[in-house]
Amino acid sequence: MDRRKYLKTITLGSIIPFMAPSTLAKESFSIWSYKKGVNFKSNWHNWQNMKWVGPEYWGNRLQDWVLQDKAVVCDMTGKNRNLHLLPLQKPKGLIGFTTNVKVEILNDSIKTNPKACIGLRLGAKGPYKDYRSAAVFGKGLDIGFNGKGDLKIGEQIIKTSLTEIPNSYHLIVEAIPRQTDYQLKISAINPNNNQFILKEEKITLEDEKLVGNFSLIADVPGKMPPEIASKASAKFSDWSITSEELKFEENHFYGPINFAQYTLHKNKLKLTAQFSPVEEIKGHTVLLQFKINGNWQTAATKTIKSSGRAVNFIVENWQHTTAIPYRIVLKVPLKNKEEIYSYKGTIAAEPTNKTNVKAAVFSCNAHYGFPDADVYESVSKLTPDLAMFLGDQFYEGTGGFGVQYRGEFDKTCLDYLRKWYMFGWSYREIFRHIPCAIIPDDHDVYHGNVWGESGKEADTSLGFGGKAQDSGGYKMSADWVNMVQFTQTSHLPDPYDATPVKQNISVYYSNWNYGGISFAILEDRKFKSAPKNVLPKEADVYNGWIQNENFDIKKHKHLKAELLGKRQEKFLKEWANDWSNASELKVVLSQTNFATVATIPQKEKNGNVIPSLKIPEPGEYIKGDKSTVDMDSNGWPAAKRDLAVAIIRKGFAFHIAGDQHLASYIQYGLDAHGDSGHAFAGPALNNIWPRRFWPDVNSSNHTVENPAYVGNHMDGFGNKMTVKAIANPQNSNKEPRILHTRAVGFGLVTFNKKTRDIKTECWPRFVDPTKEKTQYPGWPITINQQDNYGRKAVAYLPKIKVKRLDKPVIEIINQKTNETEYSIRLNTATFIPKIFDKNALYTVKVGEPDTNTWQHKKDISVNDRTLKFKF
Repeated sequence: MDRRKYLKTITLGSIIPFMAPSTLAKESFSIWSYKKGVNFKSNWHNWQNMKWVGPEYWGNRLQDWVLQDKAVVCDMTGKNRNLHLLPLQKPKGLIGFTTNVKVEILNDSIKTNPKACIGLRLGAKGPYKDYRSAAVFGKGLDIGFNGKGDLKIGEQIIKTSLTEIPNSYHLIVEAIPRQTDYQLKISAINPNNNQFILKEEKITLEDEKLVGNFSLIADVPGKMPPEIASKASAKFSDWSITSEELKFEENHFYGPINFAQYTLHKNKLKLTAQFSPVEEIKGHTVLLQFKINGNWQTAATKTIKSSGRAVNFIVENWQHTTAIPYRIVLKVPLKNKEEIYSYKGTIAAEPTNKTNVKAAVFSCNAHYGFPDADVYESVSKLTPDLAMFLGDQFYEGTGGFGVQYRGEFDKTCLDYLRKWYMFGWSYREIFRHIPCAIIPDDHDVYHGNVWGESGKEADTSLGFGGKAQDSGGYKMSADWVNMVQFTQTSHLPDPYDATPVKQNISVYYSNWNYGGISFAILEDRKFKSAPKNVLPKEADVYNGWIQNENFDIKKHKHLKAELLGKRQEKFLKEWANDWSNASELKVVLSQTNFATVATIPQKEKNGNVIPSLKIPEPGEYIKGDKSTVDMDSNGWPAAKRDLAVAIIRKGFAFHIAGDQHLASYIQYGLDAHGDSGHAFAGPALNNIWPRRFWPDVNSSNHTVENPAYVGNHMDGFGNKMTVKAIANPQNSNKEPRILHTRAVGFGLVTFNKKTRDIKTECWPRFVDPTKEKTQYPGWPITINQQDNYGRKAVAYLPKIKVKRLDKPVIEIINQKTNETEYSIRLNTATFIPKIFDKNALYTVKVGEPDTNTWQHKKDISVNDRTLKFKF
C-alpha cells in the first residue's frame, strides 16, 4: 500500500474533538486519516469517580492512578509513574499513527524539576515480548515537558521559550513513516488560547524506538518531602490514538474481574472472585452464574465490600457430578449505558472415580519471568486435577516500586492488590477450570520472616526490618492482614476452628477433602514463637539467626516455644484419624517442611549471603558448608517439630510444602532415620533466595546422576532426615541467569487410589514435561501410602480379614497408652497391623465412618489368631 495517498492536510479540529475548530490555531499539519484500523478514544468521561481507571489500562502503581471528574489523575508525585494502554501495541514495521492527550499540572513542585517528564511514553518494552511485561516494566521513548518547560524526547532536550512547564497543554505526537524510518512531529497547544506552545517537526527515529506499548507518563524523579510527594502530580484526559494499521486487542483487557479460585469440599462450593477497585461505583452488582442444561442460572447476587476487592460465594449442597461452566458477571452503570463484564471458568467434576488424582505444586513467585506464560504452557500438558500455591505468591519488590508499609490504609491495600493482580495475571489459566488451594506465607504479608505469636502486633518502632520481625507478630495492621487472607484463602473450606487470634486476625487452617484425597491445610507462621523472645539472651538472635557462634541450639530442644500451636495440633490429631468422605490418602499442605534442608558457608552467621553465593557447574560439589540454623524453617522449635511429625504419620500422611526455594524430597526421622513420613518441598517459580544443600560428606564420587548428598543427615537443629533428591542451583549458561541457574520450576504429585502409590515429579521451567529425562536429577520418586509411617515394627498383631465392607477403615489403639497408634483406609480386605510394643494389648476398630458403621475387638495381643470382621 502506498502510504502517501492517505496523507492529508487537515485542521487540528479533526483530531482533537474536545476543542472547537473555529477557535484553534490556524496552522495545520499532516496526520494519517483512515477508514479502518484504530480510532481509540478514552472513555473516562462516562465513568464515575473511582480508584481505578478502567479495564484498558494498567497503572504503575495501582494506588497512584485514580479516575476523577472525567480524567485520570496521577495521585502522587514520584519517579516513573506510568499508565499503559493494554489493547494497543505497535508491532515492528513502519506504521503511521497519531496520539494526543490533554495534560494539566497539579503540583507546582514539578516546575522546579528539570528531570521531570509529563506526557507520553511510546514504544514501551519489557524484558519479554509480551504486552503484560511491557505494561509493568516497560521502558520506552518519553515525550513531554520537563519542569523548566523544555521538550524531552527520550534523552534529548529541546529548549523552548518557556521558563517552566505549562499549567495545561494538549500534547500531540504524529509518527509519519518514511522509506526506512519515521519523521516525528510533536506539537503542544495551550487550551486557554488555543495557540501553539511549540511545534517540533525535525525528529527522525528508527522503527525500533516506537515498537511496544503506548502509555502516559508522570515522571518526577528525585527526593522530596512526604507532603510534596503525596500531592497529585498531573491530570490526563481525552487520550486518543488513530492509525490505519494498528490492531486493537480486546482480549488484552485486564479487569474489572481479574480472576477467581474455588474449592469443593463435602458438596460445599466456595468461590472467590477478585475484582479491580470498582466498589465506589454506585449501583454495581456481582452475579455468580452456572450454565445448566444450556442456560445460565444465577446462584447469587452481591456487591463488592471488601478492602481486598474480593467477593466470596458459597453454594451449599453441590450435587453436580459433571463439569459445570460458571461465570462471574459484573454490571456497572456508566453515565451513558450499563456495562456488563464477565469472567468464565469451570467447576470441574470431582475426580471421585478417577484412579489417579494429580496435584500441581507451586510456590515462591517473583516477577523475573512475568507474565510466566511458559508455566501455564508446560503445566497444561500435565492436565492436573487441582493446583496448590503454597506461599509467597509474590515478593515485596514484585512489579518494582517496593512496598508501601505506611500511609492511608486503602493505599496500602491497593499496593498489595497490584502484586496480587500480577500473580493472577500470570497463573489464572492454571486454576480457571480446576480447584486450587492458596495459602499466604511471610512475603504475602510483607515480611521476610513471620513468627506470628498468635496474631500479636509487632514492634515497628525501629522500622519494618529484622528487629520488627524478631519482636514477633505482624508488622502490618490486623485489618490489612485480614484483607490479604480474605483474598487468598476465603475460597478454602471452612476453618476447623474459626475463632480469631489476637487483634481479631482470622484463621484459615482447615481440612479439604477432594477426589478421595484428604488435605490438611496448615498455617505454619501464625502461632509460632519468635525465637528472640524464647531463647536465652546470650543466643544473640537477629532475624531468626543466632549470632553467637558458641551457642548450641541443640541443647535447647525442649524450650517452651510453639510451632503450630495447640489449636492446630488438636486439629491435626483429629484429622489424622478422620477418614470420612471416602478419604483414601492423606496429605499435609503447609508453607514450609519440618526440617531445615539447607547449608551455608562455615564462616557465615546468617543467610544474607545466599543470593551472592557461587552457582556451581553441573557435577561440581561445593565444599566447606555447614547446616543452617535458620529458625524461619519448621525445623525449629525441634520438640514441636517432632510432635507435628509424630501426629501426621499416624494418618500415613504425605507432606507437600513450599517456601524453601530449594526443591527437596526427604523422609522425616524421629527416633531413627526414616521412621516417619515423606515430604516434598517444591521448587520456586522464581528464585530470589537460591538456597543450596551441600553437606560435609565424602564427595569424591559425586555426579549429577549419583549425588553425594543423598542419604541420612541431621539438620542444624538435630532433626533426622533422609534426603532422597535435591534440585541444587547449577550453572546452565543460559539467560536470564536468575531463571536458568537457580533451579526454578514446579512439581506434580499423583495419587493412585487403587495401588495407594504416591508419585512425585519435579521439573525446571522452560522444558516440555511430557518428554523423558526433563526432570531434576533424582525425580520422579514413587512411594506407597504405608511408607509414610516408616517406623519399624517390634511385632505384628494377627491378620485382619474384613468381609462385605469395601475399603474399610482400620484403627489400632494401644490400650496401655490409650493412644491411637495409627489409622488407615485399606484398599484390600486383609491387613497385618504392625505394633511398637509387643507387651501391650490393643483395640482393633474396623468400619466405615461415612455410615458410622463400626466393629471393635479389644484386648488383642500378638498371640491371638486371625481377626475376622463381617458386615
